[in-house]
Amino acid sequence: MAVSDTDDGAETHQPEGALAILLENHRSFLSYLTKRVGDRALAEDILQDAFVRNIARFDDLPEESVVPWFYRTLRNAAIDHYRRQQTKTKALVQFAKEIEPAEMPHEELRTEICACVNRLADTLKPDYAEALKAIDVDGTTVKSFAEQKGLTPSNAGVRVFRAREALRKLVVSSCGMCAEHGCMNCTCTPELK
Repeated sequence: MAVSDTDDGAETHQPEGALAILLENHRSFLSYLTKRVGDRALAEDILQDAFVRNIARFDDLPEESVVPWFYRTLRNAAIDHYRRQQTKTKALVQFAKEIEPAEMPHEELRTEICACVNRLADTLKPDYAEALKAIDVDGTTVKSFAEQKGLTPSNAGVRVFRAREALRKLVVSSCGMCAEHGCMNCTCTPELK
């Protein structure tokens, strides 16, 4: 870096060589990126990141080739940005597909499964059975159920969670292998303890 004096006698450090050339072209680089990504703030972020990532290389470059080299670096950085965006978009689409509500089983199968599960649910503690019936069968929201029963929403949520866990354990102990395969053609009888 070159050292120069200011009017008040203080020394300032001026970049020289490849770094000075790149800094002189900062506005051109920013304009180039803004046209490619369509957002000035994003272009500034990409430009700053490119400077930081490549600052160690500036001194090794001949001054006459530093600008074309940096334009290629910026082009690649913009392409990388779009690739990351596409990956994020694909991941979000996949996640949205995963959380879509599952299809309801056919009415006949649903009735058969529900009959078995209802028999077992009736053996749960009354608070648990009531919470499962209201929320999972009747479709009441946890918040509405909490208001009806004078509970906090978090307390109602915990009650439903515990009720589902207790029911799951009962289904597994009662139906065994049948529970693992979706209770299709369930002929088991509850072994209540």
